[in-house]
Amino acid sequence: MKNLYIVLALILISLKVESQVLGFVYEQSSNKEKTPIVGASVYWQGTNISTTTFEDGSFLIEESSIPESRLMVSFVGYEIDEQDFTEGLYTFYLNKNTELSQIDVNANKTTTIVSTLKPLNTQVLSNSELQKAACCNLSESFSTNTTVDVLYSDAVSGLKKIQMLGLDGAYVQINNESMPLIRGLQRSYGLTYVPGSWINSIKITKGMASVVNGHESITGQINVEYFDPENADKIFWNFFISNHGKIENNLMFSKKSGNWKSNLFTHASYFDKEEDSYGGDLNSSLDQNSGDGFLDMPKFKQFSFLNRWKYYGSDDFTFQINFKGAAEERISGQKQDILNPYIAKINNNLFNIYSKIGTTFSDKKSYALQSSFLLHEKDALFGINLYEGVQKTIYLNFISDNYFNKKNLLRYGLSYNLDNYDEIFRGNGYSFDRDLHKYTAGVFLEHTFTSSEYLKIISGIRSDYYNKTNKLYYSPRLNLRYNPTENTAVRLAMGQGFRIAEPIVENMSFLNSSRELKIQQNILPEEAINYGLNIIHCFYLFNKEGAINLDIYRTDFKNQLVVDIENQDFLSFYNLDGKSYSNTIQFEFDYELINGLQARLGYKLNESVSTFDGVEKQIPLIPSYRILYNISYTTINNNWIFDYTINRIGSSRIPENTNISEENSKPFNLHNTNITRKFKNFDFYLGAENILNYVQKNPIIDGDNWSDNNSDFDASMIYAPISGLTLYSGIRYKIN
Repeated sequence: MKNLYIVLALILISLKVESQVLGFVYEQSSNKEKTPIVGASVYWQGTNISTTTFEDGSFLIEESSIPESRLMVSFVGYEIDEQDFTEGLYTFYLNKNTELSQIDVNANKTTTIVSTLKPLNTQVLSNSELQKAACCNLSESFSTNTTVDVLYSDAVSGLKKIQMLGLDGAYVQINNESMPLIRGLQRSYGLTYVPGSWINSIKITKGMASVVNGHESITGQINVEYFDPENADKIFWNFFISNHGKIENNLMFSKKSGNWKSNLFTHASYFDKEEDSYGGDLNSSLDQNSGDGFLDMPKFKQFSFLNRWKYYGSDDFTFQINFKGAAEERISGQKQDILNPYIAKINNNLFNIYSKIGTTFSDKKSYALQSSFLLHEKDALFGINLYEGVQKTIYLNFISDNYFNKKNLLRYGLSYNLDNYDEIFRGNGYSFDRDLHKYTAGVFLEHTFTSSEYLKIISGIRSDYYNKTNKLYYSPRLNLRYNPTENTAVRLAMGQGFRIAEPIVENMSFLNSSRELKIQQNILPEEAINYGLNIIHCFYLFNKEGAINLDIYRTDFKNQLVVDIENQDFLSFYNLDGKSYSNTIQFEFDYELINGLQARLGYKLNESVSTFDGVEKQIPLIPSYRILYNISYTTINNNWIFDYTINRIGSSRIPENTNISEENSKPFNLHNTNITRKFKNFDFYLGAENILNYVQKNPIIDGDNWSDNNSDFDASMIYAPISGLTLYSGIRYKIN
């Protein structure tokens, strides 16, 4: 605890750590009314660093490494009237400088942003990109993105999970504004506690991320940015309903005046119908599946909130504090009219306080402290498998930025993460009661070297002490970006990371089976090396902009928690004894075919191999490839938006010793569409998911005999959708 007190003392020191600049561009009328300008060009004078503004007039641009460079804005027919820089936020007010007769000037913003200037291989998904789909929560936010795969976890919970670079989403570090978001007890269901309507943008970094954000990133990092008081509407309401009866309601308020500005986000969702239309016999010759006695979707109630407070009263001091909570009850399994039904019940309650405190002592030095305190209670019942857990977490991250000159930035700091778990598990062949106290304490150092506008290198290392192994773990990382031309970037990246796996908490979907649990004693932390190459080229063809993006990545495990489902009778967890690796090649092509018509083609090839009981095999239930086709059209007046996406999911290996006869699943296509009609303050949208109504037959094995000692019951062998066509509609209302 001495280390904890020392780090807590650092709360008096703080920083404003900014690798990017945030601002707004508005048109200002004679009576000082302001209107957001979409598509304005924002750039650093004397550099090739530039971006464009989003729908709400906001922009995000990389910091210039040239101290004397000025931030500029240009837009056809306008000139800068006023500009303001307060608390690191740039605001530009433009006025028309020319009266244009019979000409309308319109601009379509880019909804997915890729950069040729950042040293890290990063994509930014804007809120407009998320609105191309239902996007009810974070797990459903990637259907139009090639990098992150979205799959079903099991046939009972109805939850979706993510995969990246050919590996499970557990190897992705998921943050909220550079602070931990999904870890510990939230690994199974936490993605559903991040409503899509709260999200301003999602930043996806492939490969090893910065050492500043921790040691857990192995295949990449997903960083979620919520709306803050500056870029949110004063009032925003989003109501969603599907043809199945699922209802979601999001209501948000913003306080934009005074030194203290605030957001209040609320979310409520509800579904209480017993639907059983899918899951028929695998060997049935019928085209349409029939019910199997299990609910297609779980019944659930969920409420969550987020309250953000930011202080804007000082030029050299920043402070923000956030309060977040969620409560959910989820019930699934067999219908109530079945004798001795299989029941799955999951209750989650969590409360989180997190804050950022920062100060800038000069143009060359600043300090910051990030802190988070979490309480999470989970009760879960899957047939005869019972889990009860309480997680208490303290997270602290102290960061210092030091600019020696325009070419060299040094960042260093300390981090501390304490997890307390109070757990009970009663299951098939395995049980435990434990009060687990574990922590990691680390130091990190990162150097950014900018040789010119065409070369940038970030090198870093961190060392973390883990109390359960009484050992130091080192995480060296290197990211290099070179621009052979203004429109082309080549990135090289490699690094090492480690994470502390929780076998049961992270793999709860496999508890929906009659398998007997086997967990090896002394499970070690997972360690892996990831290295990759990225080449991106932006071009103009027929006066239209396009981009080609190529990624080649490999992950090699030094140690891994092997989740062995190769035997129908056992669910085994043990340390890796042999090889485990993943290779991914990804290609993406974006091009504007005509004004307003944007096309995207993505292809990803995965090879994921691990050693199961001494035998090297493809990791099961991971698709061998994925092809993405996306086309979206925005009318010239921005009143209508049409989007259509096809995902072709390749075959995945099915474990051999199961009652599923196929060795590999069959490839299939998922078709989704969304149509939005925009008015001044209203958006109406309609959409459809899984238009072809493709579902996995017989997703639940031997469900009628789940309680028998010799049952082969298993609802976790999922490689395709478990529910068919979904239609939805909704309304968005906002007051700026």
